[in-house]
Amino acid sequence: MNKLRKTRTALATVFFILITLLLLDFTGTLHTWLGWMAKIQFLPALLAINVGVILMLAVLTLVVGRIYCSIICPLGVLQDIVSYISAKRPKKKHRFSYSAEKRWLRYSILMLFVVAFVAGVGSIVALLAPYSAYGRMVQNIFQPFYIVGNNALAWIAERANSYAFYSRDIWVRSLPTFFIAATTLLLIVTLAWRNGRTYCNTICPVGTLLSFLARFAWFKIRIDDDKCNKCGLCARSCKAACINSKDHTIDASRCVVCGDCIDQCRQQALSFTHHRKKSVNAPTTSDAVKDKDKDKNKNNNKDKDKTETVNTARRSFIVGTTIATTTAALAQEKKKVDGGIADIIDKQAPHRDTPLTPAGSLSAQNMTRHCTACQLCVAACPNDVLRPSTSLLTLMQPTMSYERGYCRPECTRCSEACPTGAIKPITVEEKSSIQIGHAVWIKKNCIPITDGKACGNCARHCPAAAITMISSNPDNPSAPMIPAINTERCIGCGACENLCPARPFSAIYVEGHEVHRHI
Repeated sequence: MNKLRKTRTALATVFFILITLLLLDFTGTLHTWLGWMAKIQFLPALLAINVGVILMLAVLTLVVGRIYCSIICPLGVLQDIVSYISAKRPKKKHRFSYSAEKRWLRYSILMLFVVAFVAGVGSIVALLAPYSAYGRMVQNIFQPFYIVGNNALAWIAERANSYAFYSRDIWVRSLPTFFIAATTLLLIVTLAWRNGRTYCNTICPVGTLLSFLARFAWFKIRIDDDKCNKCGLCARSCKAACINSKDHTIDASRCVVCGDCIDQCRQQALSFTHHRKKSVNAPTTSDAVKDKDKDKNKNNNKDKDKTETVNTARRSFIVGTTIATTTAALAQEKKKVDGGIADIIDKQAPHRDTPLTPAGSLSAQNMTRHCTACQLCVAACPNDVLRPSTSLLTLMQPTMSYERGYCRPECTRCSEACPTGAIKPITVEEKSSIQIGHAVWIKKNCIPITDGKACGNCARHCPAAAITMISSNPDNPSAPMIPAINTERCIGCGACENLCPARPFSAIYVEGHEVHRHI
């Protein structure tokens, strides 16, 4: 294995593992150490107007080509992993071939991406963004297995009187987002399994953008015309399908600098350099033919010795997806009981005229324009408040709902995790003064009105002291007490909505604000 491939593989492995752990983590502990890995992704840096990162990636591409796609981008590394597994099949090691660049497709998708970006259609931007696509896969497909492992450790720790781990529920936050993530994963795996880097070089808008710079890269993989015997082994090993061995050319705009072709060349005609090297002591054509025949016989003997085995990679993916879906569905179906006798009806989300966005997002418009729907904030939310939106214009972007918890004033986890500026970093003090919405009372659902029972749960748990209990009839001393809301003090945290005992709809809910206010 050549030095280029060794270095690239080692760096890609480290980056892939760490950013996957970052996306899986629901405790927030890894964001302090690994949060920068999300911020150096191309699109998050662009949306956050992180000039330093953008310039760094541009210079990196101009110097060594599309290293970003083969090391930093997790979706690119995932394709390499799938392609590597696929190559382990008998007679499938050298399965690629050169194909001309499909410019019309690449540029059409790029134009669609740019138009959607300028028009603020976040759902299309999120759908095409490679880092975000991988984030959704991890959050919706892989995280259930991660949580199962965590819950097993929590169970063991509990029996040892330790609370180093805590249990988490497995539930489907958004069915549309889950199906989109599963479909994207199936598409990526299928393309990589059959054709290597097809997705990167035909669909991915980031890959197309970087290709403009990669054409002028200083260091490139180059072919020595004098040494090359046009055997085509490099082209059959190129997962980017960018090597034309007959013409001795390599399309640098599609090359991801993986180094596989250098490893496969028996003539040492390929090198990663800034200039074309002249050949010294080039082997004769007859020697090359002999070596080629020797290698062919060796490969044929290996193929004869190998028995035809059933490839388990694709089956494992299908089985794993099925298990994750089933586990999540079972978690959703599990009933809660009060004292083991009476069923507790799960809360249902109320209709909100204006959706809620997290404190720090400034406004619904800022969220729509900057969010890539990577699900990093959703994974980081410890209160199960954030979940992907099902609205068409904001599809997969985070929205808030309080059926499972409420947005605690002391928690700023989502603002710390966001790499794009969709949720600005805020302090605990700032969050306590940001009004993301206001509470609204629904008389027909209130227990003191419907059942004649004293309650006051909303007033007792309001962290902003925005709710007081007043008599429903001042002329009747025995009249039930009902909540009165001071909308000027309410910050929209949802404690009242979450803790209201009324089922299935709370007697009090939070209506969102298009633009957040400071109180």
